[in-house]
Amino acid sequence: MTAWAAAEPVKIVGFGDSLMAGYQLAPGESFPEKLEAALKARRHDVLIANAGVSGDTSSGGLSRLDWSVPDETELVILELGANDMLRGIRPDVTEKNLVAMIERLNERGIGIVLAGMLAAPNLGAGYAEAFDPIYPRLAETYGLPFYPFFLDGVAAERGLLLEDGMHPNAEGVDRMVEGFLPVIEPVIEKVLSARAGAPNDG
Repeated sequence: MTAWAAAEPVKIVGFGDSLMAGYQLAPGESFPEKLEAALKARRHDVLIANAGVSGDTSSGGLSRLDWSVPDETELVILELGANDMLRGIRPDVTEKNLVAMIERLNERGIGIVLAGMLAAPNLGAGYAEAFDPIYPRLAETYGLPFYPFFLDGVAAERGLLLEDGMHPNAEGVDRMVEGFLPVIEPVIEKVLSARAGAPNDG
């Protein structure tokens, strides 16, 4: 039973907005698909489901969390808040929704990697001062593995973005995956270690 469990792939859900969904990208080019391919190339047995919904806010994510994340999920990449920021939603509202999602996943025994976001410069310093600290604060409070800025190395790089200047193109997704790997690989190892230490139910 234990050997069988160890042989099962680690089941991961990428839960987010258009940055996760793969807005205007071809099949195989979304972040979950490219991350799965990169992890498999590094000998990690994983299955990553894409639960990204373009245009989703933290409120929308909270409302669909339970049915978007199946019970057998072992790890969720939580990436929401960019649309809240673009719509000027109050940062305290975003934070409350993220807290609710984190606590619900914790209750279900599902691990979380938190992907952070930064406010766009045109929203002003005041908004950024309220919005930007949300993610590091939550990561510290809940002891979550944390990738500080999901678009790190991609934002404002025209060659890595679609024509809209906001969403990553396929090369941009490659850059995001490259940055994300050092954060998620140790988490996958912890999932496997926890499996190995779990009692054998029969």
